[in-house]
Amino acid sequence: MAYLQSMPHLKFSVARQLPAKIANYDVVVTRNLQNEGAGAEHLRQFVENGGSWLILVHLSEKPLPEIFGAQPEPVGPAAELRILFENKNHSSAVRLPDAVYLPGRYHALKKIDEACETILYADWHYTHSPVLTHRLVGKGQVACTTLQAYENPIFQQILYRLMRRLAGTIEQNRELGVGLLGYSPAVGQSHGLGVQHTNGLSLRAVCDLNPQRLSQAKQDFPHVKAYETSEAFSGDMDVDVVIVTTPPNTHAEMCIQMMGAGKHVVCEKPLVLTREDASTLVEMADRQHLHLSCHQNRRWDTDFLAIKQAVAEGLIGNLFYLETFVGGFVHPCGYWHSHAAVSGGTSYDWGAHYLDWVVSLIPDPVKTVVGTRHKRVWHDVTNADQERIHVRFSGGQEAEFMHSDVAAVRKPKWYLLGTEGAIVGHWQDVSAFEIDPILYFHRHDIPATEMSPDLTLYRRHHTGQILSQKMAIPIRAQYPFHLNLANHLLTGEPIAAPLEDSVKVVAILEAAARSMSKGGTVEVLHDG
Repeated sequence: MAYLQSMPHLKFSVARQLPAKIANYDVVVTRNLQNEGAGAEHLRQFVENGGSWLILVHLSEKPLPEIFGAQPEPVGPAAELRILFENKNHSSAVRLPDAVYLPGRYHALKKIDEACETILYADWHYTHSPVLTHRLVGKGQVACTTLQAYENPIFQQILYRLMRRLAGTIEQNRELGVGLLGYSPAVGQSHGLGVQHTNGLSLRAVCDLNPQRLSQAKQDFPHVKAYETSEAFSGDMDVDVVIVTTPPNTHAEMCIQMMGAGKHVVCEKPLVLTREDASTLVEMADRQHLHLSCHQNRRWDTDFLAIKQAVAEGLIGNLFYLETFVGGFVHPCGYWHSHAAVSGGTSYDWGAHYLDWVVSLIPDPVKTVVGTRHKRVWHDVTNADQERIHVRFSGGQEAEFMHSDVAAVRKPKWYLLGTEGAIVGHWQDVSAFEIDPILYFHRHDIPATEMSPDLTLYRRHHTGQILSQKMAIPIRAQYPFHLNLANHLLTGEPIAAPLEDSVKVVAILEAAARSMSKGGTVEVLHDG
């Protein structure tokens, strides 16, 4: 239900009994409504007249109405089921894994009509056992499934796409043209590869003021068009989506220009530097009916995903205190990232990612923000050497983010306290060695920020002892941000990092900067 509620374009209602009037609905979903009573006949007529009916067969062996063309087999044992699309080129399979493993009882469907289409099957004892079927009936459609893993994100996507089909939406093989506004060697190439590897997205154009960077873009992606000005770039009719990768102090201007040209916009983090600019962008996107979001790719960092899952499952009870840290004792870089007038300040860089994690883990409104900073060592750059941001939420929860370039010893990356336990994430320093016959070897240090930290979960046992266990880390996905973007723009599926979260991050950063400038005052956010 929460998954459906996250999509504002969906209109639905929940009822304990079938309403008397259902003609205005596109799809009716029922749980275990069998081939009996007036309700089943009412729904049969609804389907014959052009409506659609989806039955969630939840561990029931009672017969289904004949119009479904399938009947439930006996319920089998609990298992981890390997689920696949019968037709791997099915419209609902686009941008989804070839197979997904779902928990639940094995429960097959037996097809009794050749017109009944198998959409999903379970790989069971080396046979294809149907578990989600579809059938055309009169002017309408019916579908049923015996799968029970409603909380699984992949199955949620499949059910949503099925309901789109039942509602009459024909999935077309559309492709959105993508343009990159700004092409830094690392970020530009990363976005280009992400677009290239995502079905439904196509890299069409690149724009940069620097001829050398344009030349590099043409080497990396020979087929793209190159533009030297944003004005010419914005007029390219082959570009539907623009990814803005220019420095932060230009984000507001570039986003407004691109949306003014009718383009959907994805902006690098931070979205903008002020809440006023954020409001302007949001209002323009709403007015133009365009997509606007921030490139919060760290939402897919495996340590964050593990922590998010643990908190959602209640493994540490109610989260009430959170600390995050990034840094070390290293000279700041010589790029614009180290200069406050361009970057926004020390916290606007990594802080845009870490605070995005914070507002995702603690979604309550922000009440107060306090920021402090130190400038003691690195006087050749304009960023502070260290900044700390303390956030208090409406529910009393607290969170702290610290970025320090003068930390000879690093704090843990993660420190979370809940009412029943805690999570600590320690940085991992990993080096790779390459043999050299003359110099013996070359050492390559992998940045600690790119390695998953060592995560440990602590819980209090009823005996009073504190038990600990290493947390499972999910497998890193390939280009998940671009995949999510395509799913959102092409099928309306939820964006993983909602725009309102990115706006909240900007509000926190701006309030913290204001607090720092006044020596650490308490800044109250009235609409946080």
